[in-house]
This record gives sequence, structure tokens and C-alpha cells, in this order.
Amino acid sequence: MVIVGLIFNENRRNIMEQDSEAPDTVVLDGSPNVMEGSAPEQIYVQGGQLGPGGLPPTTNATVALVLTIVGLVFCGLCTAIPGLILANGALATTNQYPGHPDAGVAKAAQVVGWVTIVIWSLIILLYVAIFGVVGFAIWSEGA
Repeated sequence: MVIVGLIFNENRRNIMEQDSEAPDTVVLDGSPNVMEGSAPEQIYVQGGQLGPGGLPPTTNATVALVLTIVGLVFCGLCTAIPGLILANGALATTNQYPGHPDAGVAKAAQVVGWVTIVIWSLIILLYVAIFGVVGFAIWSEGA
């Protein structure tokens, strides 16, 4: 036990002597040239424009996508138009933060919203045309 203690104390003394001889300036591989006596160059790193905790701000991209898909299948323009408005707002947010995780969902919601509006507008025009032709035929027979 005494021998181990002596070896440990000797190693600790050697480490302490090495630390006292350490240079004031440490030059890492790949770092800019640092000359003795001159101040090292400061490199500023910009972390980005992320919100608190380093997370990007939240968007309503998922809600917009759900509204536009529901509009495509069931509700038509009643949910497609609000979904498109939310998708445009989400795209405005995601464009401010490159690499935002909701960018693809917001773009998909915008595309599905416009497709839904076009399809339902054509369906409404088709119904108006059919009822117009039928109504005109009934009106012309009665005259």
C-alpha cells in the first residue's frame, strides 16, 4: 500500500510540473497562425435566427394540410380556403428560417389547397351550367 501511495504521489508531482510548464497560447491544428506576443484572431460564429432553446418557431402547416385535404374530400371550399390561408402564413414563417422542418408540409398544403379550389370551382360551374341548361329547356317549353 505504501508503494502504491509513493508511485501515486510521484505521478501527481510530475503532472503538476507539466501543467506549470504549459504555454499561455494553445495552437490547434487548422487554427489561424498565431504569433508570439500578438492577440489571437477572434472568429465570430452566428448561430442562426432560431427561437428560444434553439428551436424554430411553430407553424400551422399541419393544420393547413389537414384542412385542405378535408376540403378536397368532403367540405369543398369551406375548409380549402382557410387551409390555403394558413398554408401561406406557414410558408411565410418557414421562408424566414432556412431548413425549417415544416417547409415541405406548408408547401404541400398550399399545392393541395389550390388544387382543391380549382376542382371544386369546376364542380360548381358544372352544376350551374347543368341547372342553367335544364332550367332554360323547361322555360322554353312552357312559353
